[in-house]
Amino acid sequence: MRWLFLLLVVLNAFYFVWNRQQVPLQPKEVAPVALSGARQDVQLLGESTVAPDSRIASPGRAADICMFLGSFPDRAGAGALEQRLLSLDIQSDVQVSEASGSVDFWVYLAPLASRQASLRQLRELQARRIDSYIITQGELANGISLGIFPRHDSAESVMQRLRAAGYEPRLRELARSVSSYWVRIEPSSRRLVDEGLLQRLAGDFPGLQHQLMPCQGVATPE
Repeated sequence: MRWLFLLLVVLNAFYFVWNRQQVPLQPKEVAPVALSGARQDVQLLGESTVAPDSRIASPGRAADICMFLGSFPDRAGAGALEQRLLSLDIQSDVQVSEASGSVDFWVYLAPLASRQASLRQLRELQARRIDSYIITQGELANGISLGIFPRHDSAESVMQRLRAAGYEPRLRELARSVSSYWVRIEPSSRRLVDEGLLQRLAGDFPGLQHQLMPCQGVATPE
């Protein structure tokens, strides 16, 4: 029995050695990790070189935007606000904006061949107690003005009266220009006009509004 046991031990040892020689250990190959791409995707925030969003206004474009405060119907109100701002070291100036307002209706008679003929016509109209004045300047010089009316029906009533008297009146629309005054704050001083100051100014100047617009987009310097 002892010899049988020893024989088994020897056979096991021989089998182990033979196995080691026939199947050598081979290292397992692992594919290298592509780190180059990973390094490109990971950046510190302070090292980012991505260009800022083009929608964000650059300093050059921001410098062309001004704050406007207004509007005022006359120069005096805008001037008072301008002086208030200048006393706070806020650079500003007054600008005037012209806009078309309501339309007036001008009734007139066309100029005649000579000034003497127009003067005779003027005396005839005044003798009929029709308010009339000779036009002295412009393309209608020597014509007869019969009044400027804010309503079309009023002008039409005068024209009917003149037609009944044998005259040929004409009508011209006149666009009435409306001036408004704004105080423009320079871009360098805009940061000084905060919400608190705007509220105080609104209390002192009722109806005051503020708008951000191109510096040359509202009016012309007064």
